[in-house]
Formats: sequence, structure tokens, C-alpha cells
Amino acid sequence: MILSFILLLTGFVILIRGADFLVNGASSIARKFNISTLAIGLTVVAFGTSAPELVVNLVSAISGKSDAAFGNVIGSSNFNLLFILGISGMIYPLVVQRQTVRYEVPLSLLAILVLYLLVNDVRLWSAETNMLTRLDSLILLSFFIGFLFYVKRTMKETSENQETVEIKIYSNPKAIGLVIAGLAMLVGGGKLAVDNAVELAQYFGLSEKLIGLTILAAGTSLPELATSAVAAYRKNTDIAIGNVIGSNIFNIFFILGVTGTINPISFNTAMNFDIAVLTVATILLLVFMFTLRKNKLDRWEAVLLFVGYLAYTVYLVSME
Repeated sequence: MILSFILLLTGFVILIRGADFLVNGASSIARKFNISTLAIGLTVVAFGTSAPELVVNLVSAISGKSDAAFGNVIGSSNFNLLFILGISGMIYPLVVQRQTVRYEVPLSLLAILVLYLLVNDVRLWSAETNMLTRLDSLILLSFFIGFLFYVKRTMKETSENQETVEIKIYSNPKAIGLVIAGLAMLVGGGKLAVDNAVELAQYFGLSEKLIGLTILAAGTSLPELATSAVAAYRKNTDIAIGNVIGSNIFNIFFILGVTGTINPISFNTAMNFDIAVLTVATILLLVFMFTLRKNKLDRWEAVLLFVGYLAYTVYLVSME
């Protein structure tokens, strides 16, 4: 049991370092091709911070662990909204200045709705099983492509206000080596994390669903936690909020889209509760950001989000 726990933590460390290598190498290559800093941030860096979730989901789906796959994505999204924004907002009140965030929050609500409609086949469409099929996954990916066009359109609008991100330039062989090493570490770390998380779940008599919603979700969201917490500390509040909302959109449209395209996965309707929590949390963020005190998440509101995540986690454990 102790060995499995150590290997799980090792898997997370390898995942995060692998994502870091991938981002650094790919960013260096992109810069050499004169791709803008903003474009690199919205594509390469966004993909890098979500790479752990993607790899863990692929490993889970291919291994037939569908509860872990769905739990990882839905749990990560709840962790992002409640825990990460809660921590970030307690560090420094988050003020939204960038116009695009106003549209990204409703877009994340749309992603949740689309996911609910696609996976509840028995309840909504009188099907025999609840599955995220390849067709469903392609629908998610089509929404993701639409999101990329939206990002491209907003790049010009936000480029003047976007902070410059320092990117280290490596020689071509080293940059390519970092990308290859990063991908290898993501695959190896992802498998290590999933296998040992499931082994721990079985040892303690916990479900794959709970492990996916909690341990895997928190572990794979560490890059987002680090990014948003540091951004809040440096008072770059747009980055702190944009990172979380963008990650949630990425999780549902891209990660589940890719996962289900490679291997269709069955959906456990017990996770409709977790989808409901994600929906309420997103609506709550809209209320906090745009109605009570316009464009600002105060510390007391951040505390509510954080306490909400603690209550949600306690409920999950108590229901096992």
C-alpha cells in the first residue's frame, strides 16, 4: 500500500515535469517560427497544463476504467472552479479586465450542458446504455474547433493588453529532445498514476469514481493550481481566472473528445450529481463576477468557493 502511494506521487511528479518539458520545448520551437507569445500561451501552454488530464484519461479509457476517465475530467473541472479559484481569490481578489473572460464563462456552461446531453442516453434518448460514443466525441471536438476559432478572433483584441511571457530559446536538438522527453514522461507518469490510484482504491475499498473525482483530479490539476496561484500572487488576475475557465472548456471539449474518439467510454449516471455541482459552481462564479460586485471575485466569495469544495469532497467520501 505504501509503495502504491509512493508510486502514485511519483507518477504525478513525472506528469508535471513532463508537461513542463513539453511546454518549454514546444514554446522554443514555436518562437523560432515567429509565433506570437499570446498564441503560444493560448495553445502550447494551455495544452501543456492540460496534458496530464489528457494522458490520464487516455490510459484510463484504454484500460477500461471509464469511471476514472469521467471522474478525472469532471473532478478536475470542479477542483479548478472551487479549489483553485478559491485559493487564488484568497491570495488576491480577482478582478476581470479582459473582455473575453465574460464570454468564456458562459461557454464553459455550454460545455457542461453539451456533455450532459451527450452522455445521458438512457434518460434522454431511450437508449440501452449511457455511452460517450465516437460520434458524441466528434461533436465535442467540433465545439473545441469552434473554441479555437474564437480564441484566434480574440487574440487580436487582447494582444495589446497581454503581458509578455518570457520564453527561453533552446537549440533545435535540445528543444526537440525536451518535447520527446516530455511526451515520454507524460505517458509513463500517466500510467503510473492511474494504475496505482486504482490499486489504492481497491485496497481501501474505494470506487474508481471517487479516486477519479478526487485524487486523480487534484493531482492532474496541479499545473493549473500553480499557474493561477502564482498569477494571483503577482496580481495578474486575468491569467488566474482565464487559466481555470479555459482549462474547464479544454477538459470537456478536447480531452473527453479525444478520449472518446480513441475508445468510447461508458458513463455512470451517479456522476450527474458531480455535473450538477460543476453547473452550480459555474453559475455561482457568474453571479460573483458579474452581478454582486461587477467584474470582481472578493476574498469572502473565494472563501465560499473553497469551503464549497471541502464540503463537496466530504460528501463524496461519506457516500462511499
